[in-house]
Amino acid sequence: MTMIASVQSSETALNKLRQNTLTADELLNLLKQYNLMPLLLRELLIDDAIASITLSHQDYLDACAQFYQQQHLTTDVDRQTWLEAHQLSSPQLDRLITRSLRLTKFKQARWGHKLASYFLQRKTQLDRVIYSLLRVKEVSVAQELFFRIQEGERTFAALARQYSQGAEARTGGLIGPMELSKPHPVLAKMLAVSQAGQLLPPTRLNGWVVIVRLEQLLEAQMDEAMQERLLTELFEQWVQEQIEP
Repeated sequence: MTMIASVQSSETALNKLRQNTLTADELLNLLKQYNLMPLLLRELLIDDAIASITLSHQDYLDACAQFYQQQHLTTDVDRQTWLEAHQLSSPQLDRLITRSLRLTKFKQARWGHKLASYFLQRKTQLDRVIYSLLRVKEVSVAQELFFRIQEGERTFAALARQYSQGAEARTGGLIGPMELSKPHPVLAKMLAVSQAGQLLPPTRLNGWVVIVRLEQLLEAQMDEAMQERLLTELFEQWVQEQIEP
């Protein structure tokens, strides 16, 4: 009986939503029921943050052109049909079209001047490494394999394929490129202080005995993609601080 009532309630809410007859209380209850309140709060917070951000006329025209191209809206009739199908007014469409660009400008205005210092703070985690890993359970086996690699008796890749007990065996022990924030913290620290080509002696790690060799360090660069990523990180941190009680 409860399940039937729940289904009927959902159908009623759906019909009311389609007919634009949902009350504010009913809408609020639905948002809570489907755990959509955090998402709504996030979007309201963004709208409030970008409310004062203005665009140049050219910025507006470029944003409109990009949106119309993505939606394949080539004529005024196409655009009007799209508005009616999505139940939006022209001012609402303008806000939708320019929202992403205004958010980008907000991020740049709020945190752009902090990117250099934030990059330096994060750089050791953003640097990428390519490394070789061989792991076994027994210390004695690891020591024997270490000396065989060190003496050049067999290559790291060959021994990893034959003896390593993890998924890395399929690649001859080769892993990466991978940001230094991804491996186990102990392993990341070992790699961070290594020189390319340096073979590290067997080390106990989470029930394994591992042999590691850094193959290449790829230092993070403050390029356009990195700037965008860091701005997004800072923005997401800010959003969580604003939303969390």
